[in-house]
Amino acid sequence: MPHLAIISSSVRTGRNSHRVALYFKNYLEANKLATVDMLDLNEYKFQVFDERLRLQENPSAALLGFCGKIKAANGVLIITPEYNGGYPASLKNVIDVLYDEWHRKPVAISTVSDGIFGGTQVITSLQFTLWKIRAWTVPAMFPVPKVKDSFDETGKPTDKAGTDKSGKFHQELLWCVEARVRWVCHEANVTAFIG
Repeated sequence: MPHLAIISSSVRTGRNSHRVALYFKNYLEANKLATVDMLDLNEYKFQVFDERLRLQENPSAALLGFCGKIKAANGVLIITPEYNGGYPASLKNVIDVLYDEWHRKPVAISTVSDGIFGGTQVITSLQFTLWKIRAWTVPAMFPVPKVKDSFDETGKPTDKAGTDKSGKFHQELLWCVEARVRWVCHEANVTAFIG
């Protein structure tokens, strides 16, 4: 069974995007599609990093733990709100502090807003950042408009059947995870054969 990390990126008071992160964690585990680590940036309370992890002299235990969970994950699911057409600084902070950990890592993005567009203006800038650090962004999207009307505070969708039908998003992420696992195995076999 694949292991995923879900990044709940909002640290704002009264945030609503965490509802979607809880939904995905519950859905993936209840349907036995993946095991999940919830990486709630609101709980980490990271300071603004002044250097990448590999160049820090004394990284915190929390940062090392976060890094370890990203490295251990077969794929990452980012839940991000849209703030003024962009994604939160808390998310940019944790993306930029790592580098090699993102290399060829399948990353799916779910955008969230209180408005009718579901945070879709965030996609281009976030994908560009992830491409620059060589992450493998999953082409499927999961925009959530009017999040307070769509999910309660525990992550339960108001239209469970309709929301659960969005399996194409989950399937695309899990397909990319499986493709990466096969590629890593293939590379290891080639290296063993040549070596």
